[in-house]
Amino acid sequence: MKRFYPRFLALGMLLVLLSSSSKESFPVVENDAFGIGEKLRYRLSYGIIDAGEVTLYLKWTDRKGHGRPLYHAIGKGYSINSFDHVFKVDDTYETYLDQRSIMPWFFKRRVDEGGYKISQDYTFHHQNETVVTNKGKTFQIPMGTQDMISAFYFARTLQFKGASKGKTFSFPVFMDNEIFQLKIKYLGDQVITTDKGKFKCHKFVPLVQTGRYFKDEEDVVFWVTADDNKLPVLVKAKLPVGTVRLHIVGYTNLRNKMDAKR
Repeated sequence: MKRFYPRFLALGMLLVLLSSSSKESFPVVENDAFGIGEKLRYRLSYGIIDAGEVTLYLKWTDRKGHGRPLYHAIGKGYSINSFDHVFKVDDTYETYLDQRSIMPWFFKRRVDEGGYKISQDYTFHHQNETVVTNKGKTFQIPMGTQDMISAFYFARTLQFKGASKGKTFSFPVFMDNEIFQLKIKYLGDQVITTDKGKFKCHKFVPLVQTGRYFKDEEDVVFWVTADDNKLPVLVKAKLPVGTVRLHIVGYTNLRNKMDAKR
C-alpha cells in the first residue's frame, strides 16, 4: 500500500496536467493584417442618400483574457444628422480579442435604433469551450468561436492568396445567444472604385440565410483589398427597402502599405 500510494498520486497529477493542457491548447493565428492604432471609417448609403457612418478602431489595453494579452476593438455606428429625423441610430460594439489566437474573451453590445434597444455582454471561457451571457446563461461553443466584431478581424487573417474561385472559408460565430457557421465564398479578383480611389480586391459573398432578410444567398457582396491589409472597402446588400452600400471613406495607421491602391 505504501508503494502504491505514491504511484497513484503521481498518476493522478499526470492526468490532471494532461487534462488541463488539452483544454488550454488555444490555436495560434498568424496575423499580418492589422495592429494597435488602426482606425477605419465607413459610410452607409441607401441609393444616393448618405444615412450613417461606422468607425472601427483597435486600442491597447492592459486587460487580460485568461492571463493572455488582448486587443481592444471598438465599433460605433450612428446615423448622420440629416437622417436622424427619419431613423436615429446610436450603436456601440466592443470586444477584447486574444492577440495570439484572435478569439474574443469579452464582448459588449449597446444598440439604440429608432428607440429599439439591445444590451448584451458575453464572457467567453475558451478553456472550457463555453460563453456566459449577462443574463446568466451558459452556452457550449466550439474552439475558435468569434463574436460580431472579432469576426471582422479574424476574417482578415484568413489566407486568400492562391485561393481557387468558389473556395469557401468558414468559422463559428456566437450572436444573439446562438452559434452559427459563417461561410464566405471567394468569387475572384476585381478592381473597384470607391470614394478613396481604385483598389484591386478579392470579391466574396457570405452565404447568408435566405428568407428573413434576403431573397438569394448571394444578395450580399463585399470586396477586400488584395494585399496584406485585407481591408474591406465595399459591401453591397440587396434588402427589401433597396440596395445598401457600406463603403470606406477613411483609414489610418494600417499595418502595411496599401499596395492594392491603383
